Amino acid sequence: MTKEHFQRFALFMALTGGLFLTACSKKVAKVTPPPPPPPAAPTASLAASPDILQPGQSTQLTWQTTNATDVTIEGLGAVPLSGSRSAMPGSSTTYTLIAKGPGGTREVSARVTVSPMAARVMQSPSPSEQELFAQNIKDVFFDFNKYDIRPDEVQVAQNNASFLAHHPDIRVLVAGHCDDRGSEEYNLALGASRANSVKQALEQQGVSAGQITTVSYGKERPFCSQDSEQCWQQNRRDHFVFQQ
Repeated sequence: MTKEHFQRFALFMALTGGLFLTACSKKVAKVTPPPPPPPAAPTASLAASPDILQPGQSTQLTWQTTNATDVTIEGLGAVPLSGSRSAMPGSSTTYTLIAKGPGGTREVSARVTVSPMAARVMQSPSPSEQELFAQNIKDVFFDFNKYDIRPDEVQVAQNNASFLAHHPDIRVLVAGHCDDRGSEEYNLALGASRANSVKQALEQQGVSAGQITTVSYGKERPFCSQDSEQCWQQNRRDHFVFQQ
C-alpha cells in the first residue's frame, strides 16, 4: 500500500468513525404520558320516610353515595357510605348529608316535619270505592226513541270507562230507562238496548265484561214525573249503580 493510499484509507476511517459517534450521541425523544383523569366527584342521595310525623314518632333515613370516602349526617355524625338509620326528631328538622371524596364534596338534605296538625291531615281516611264511584261516574242520556250514544255523551261514557278500568274491583249495574211514551213492552226493549249499547262502549274502552251487569226498567222507574220534554229527557238515560 502506497503512502497516498494509506492516507486516503485513514481519512475514510476517521470520517466513518465520526459519523458513527454522532449517530450514537443522538438522544431518543421521551414520550410523555397524558395526565391521569381527575377523581370523580361524589354523588349522594338522602330520603326520610315518613317525612311528616307526630311528636314522639320516628322516621327512617336512607342514603346512598358513590366516590366518597367520608360521609356524615348533621345531627347523627359519621355514617357508612350507604345505609339507613332511624331518627326521632323532637321538632321539624332538616337532615343534611355531607359526602367527601378525592373529587370534592357533595351535600344533600331531607326535611322532616313534626306537627300534630299535619300528621292528622296525612292520616285522614281515604275515600271508599263507593264514594269514588259517586264522584266519578255519571249517567248517559239518549235522544227520543234512540239507543245509540249521543255525540255529546260520548265523553261521559269514556270517562266512566276510564274510571272503571282503573278500579277493576268495582262492579256496576247499568240500568236502561225510558220516558213514559209508548207501550211497556216497547220501552223495556228500548231500555235493554240502551243498557247494552253503553255496556259495549265500556268494554271497548277496556272495562272487563265481568264488572258490568245490565237491566232494563223501561218507563217503570222514572226520575221525573211531569209531562214535558225537559222531564222526558231526564228519563231517557242509562243509570249507573254501584254494586258490592
